[in-house]
Amino acid sequence: MHLEQGCIQVYTGNGKGKTTASLGLALRAVGRGLKVCVFQFIKGGGRYGEHLAAEKLAPLLTIIQTGRPGWVNTKDITEDRRTAQDALVQARELLVSGEYDLFVCDEINGAVGFGLIDVEQVLELMRLKPEKTELVLTGRNAHQLVIDAADLVTEMVEIKHYYKAGVPARTGIEM
Repeated sequence: MHLEQGCIQVYTGNGKGKTTASLGLALRAVGRGLKVCVFQFIKGGGRYGEHLAAEKLAPLLTIIQTGRPGWVNTKDITEDRRTAQDALVQARELLVSGEYDLFVCDEINGAVGFGLIDVEQVLELMRLKPEKTELVLTGRNAHQLVIDAADLVTEMVEIKHYYKAGVPARTGIEM
């Protein structure tokens, strides 16, 4: 099975659930026999639950983790920018290959926000999307030009979060 038409979706906002929503979409697509790539920007450290699930769902689900361990060095983004630029080249090649029915660029909006990727590069990626590939872009603070170019935009809004009550990230829920 392949998609008749691929659209561009953006999941953004300050609330929890952007990556989770894209992974839910990936699971749904895999269930229908579609081939999925989740390409994670700025998530270079550690294996999360989705990586363990992808091993069980291969070859239909592939997750590629890029970025260095830890978070972005906001005092000097030189290394992070170089890593993100290399990752963008890889993501572009995989997207245009037409091998995937669903292609998720997880945290690409965050990479733009940190100055690791330029918004023009994301717009180019959007233009290069094959006709029958669904493209999902996640991360906080999606640029207005990305929002304008997308077919669907969902904003996750935090109303209440248990982190503020001191509940740390939990295995199987946040990681």
